[in-house]
Amino acid sequence: MSDELTNSQLGAMAYDPAPESASIARIKPAYGLFINGEFSDPSSHEAFVTLNPATEEPLASVAQASTADVDRAVYAARRAYDTVWSKTTGAERSKYLFRIARIIQERSRELAVVETLDNGKPIRESRDIDIPLAAAHFFYYAGWADKLDHAGFGPDPKPLGVAGQIIPWNFPLLMAAWKLAPALAAGNTCVLKPAETTPLSALILAEILQQAELPEGVVNIITGDGSTGAALVDHPGVDKIAFTGSTEVGRLIQQRVATSHKHLTLELGGKGANIVFEDAPIDEMIEGIIDGIFFNQGHVCCAGSRLLVQESVADDVLRRLIRRVDQLRVGDPLDKNTDVGAINSAAQLARIKELTAYGEEEGATRYTSTCSLPDKGYWFAPTVFADVSQSHRIAREEIFGPVLSVLTFRTPEEAVAKANNTNYGLACGVWSEKGSRTLWVAERLRAGVVWANTYNRFDPTSPFGGVRESGFGREGGRHGLEAYLNV
Repeated sequence: MSDELTNSQLGAMAYDPAPESASIARIKPAYGLFINGEFSDPSSHEAFVTLNPATEEPLASVAQASTADVDRAVYAARRAYDTVWSKTTGAERSKYLFRIARIIQERSRELAVVETLDNGKPIRESRDIDIPLAAAHFFYYAGWADKLDHAGFGPDPKPLGVAGQIIPWNFPLLMAAWKLAPALAAGNTCVLKPAETTPLSALILAEILQQAELPEGVVNIITGDGSTGAALVDHPGVDKIAFTGSTEVGRLIQQRVATSHKHLTLELGGKGANIVFEDAPIDEMIEGIIDGIFFNQGHVCCAGSRLLVQESVADDVLRRLIRRVDQLRVGDPLDKNTDVGAINSAAQLARIKELTAYGEEEGATRYTSTCSLPDKGYWFAPTVFADVSQSHRIAREEIFGPVLSVLTFRTPEEAVAKANNTNYGLACGVWSEKGSRTLWVAERLRAGVVWANTYNRFDPTSPFGGVRESGFGREGGRHGLEAYLNV
């Protein structure tokens, strides 16, 4: 009998459940607002419930901040800036950031479970990517806090003051670290508003700030819906707004701050193109495509949601890709074997279903994973559309889900033209063994980030951000400091 297994046998191989314990999270029944170094009830006594998207079960009751609460948080941040934080040295700020990073590491297992329960992403991603990167950003900017004079922004760069920061639901703790770490290193105080559907890891971070003995009011965390974010954007006591989220909301924020004194950075949507040339290493490339679109259920602003494949290899790439998609394990996000977790909310699931229906109506060929989906929760099977044209909505609009559109091209010039045929400009990928071709394409792509023979690679030392309707400003690296300095 041959030791080799057939493809059908390989596809049938099962993994025993390997769940992480939800009890590690130690989530409290209710959370207040974190203002001036302590948790307090909202002035309106209103609250909302955050759900586990994999089960639709409630996790905790979370305070709904009113305009009065926003005012209280901004006042606390201003007072902390004027009396404490602006008077600290860079070396002192560095110690606090190092301390925060170390405690994140110490509580990493707990944070990973909290993130997975609240967001729906696989524990493997929370554990191996989100939490380590969050700690790495605090470590990195701790190193910059006492070196601002050497960052290339003048001999004596000054902080802006109070930063209002609004983060999305796809990478809750990591986005908080992206915003808070450079702002604090530069000498600003902060009012952070996490997304309504994923507030828990930010509230655990508030506990970490207490453990680190960060001075009262330096970081304030207020939870709530869009009205809370709007009150923060409009508050006259805020000197800087940093927003990551949808392009539609980003436009509204830009309009609201246009006539004010506020500095602004926006990191918005994307419709990334993953460009595959005929000489690309096919096995490595297939895994890169999978990671580019199905990582975090496709809830990634820079996701490679458009695959541009050279015609000579398009059939082979599509065949291999569909086979690989069918092998992805979809299910319990706490299971360490899960590849694709739950969609974050019912609203996002409805949006994904709406756009994929348009894809079929417009004539694209749909391939959907044959995986079985749980009965409860918000789930969507990984999906690939072939025979897509540039006029299709699925090729133009950000789906923000596990859906890939496949287009073809013949020449590098055509690949560049199709990749740039979008209002967005956040990220792209190029797959080729020819370095000269990769560089030629990369320098012609209108995108803030271009990956070569990889995708979705993040590092705190490297700047990230977009152009056109994907926003402006950079987060990460030395460039990430500039947005929080008066230069």
